Amino acid sequence: MYRRNVSGLRRAGLLISTLLVLVFVLGLAGVPVYIHPQTDPLRKADAIVVLGGTAYERFDMGLDLAERGYAPQLLISRSTGINDAAMDKYCAGRFDFTVSCFVPDPWTTDGEAQEIRRRTELYGWRHIIVVTYTPHVSRARYIVSKCFDGELTMVASPSDSGVKFWTWMYIRQSAGYIRAFFSRGC
Repeated sequence: MYRRNVSGLRRAGLLISTLLVLVFVLGLAGVPVYIHPQTDPLRKADAIVVLGGTAYERFDMGLDLAERGYAPQLLISRSTGINDAAMDKYCAGRFDFTVSCFVPDPWTTDGEAQEIRRRTELYGWRHIIVVTYTPHVSRARYIVSKCFDGELTMVASPSDSGVKFWTWMYIRQSAGYIRAFFSRGC
């Protein structure tokens, strides 16, 4: 009986050790994807596209890039909802460049990428700057590139920090990658 308990404890210890090593390896693998994704040097483009979400810093960044002359058009995903009054600063303001806002359908990055494709067909965009928050940059690049054949310049807006935030981002973005891989969008 004692031998059985020892062997069971060894198996449990091995399983726990294996899981810890797996979590550690996956955590390290996520650093260049989620924490330090590839971003691109800025240069003039046909349009700036700001992907949606509730971290409004990305919308300020898109507006700033347009004000600095990086593109004559600013396209903003209103994925926070049509009734989000905070978005009126961007969508109802008067600017020296064209600002268009849309609600993605479906209400995902896929829906945003499909809208980019529609606008590209309408305006003939060959180069766009896409603004999103840091942990979403790599996945957004993957999804948007399925719908847009031109040059993508990916820009990261500031993100929250802390263990809780990054743990949630690893889970959320990884699940989003799995969904995007199986998506038939564009």
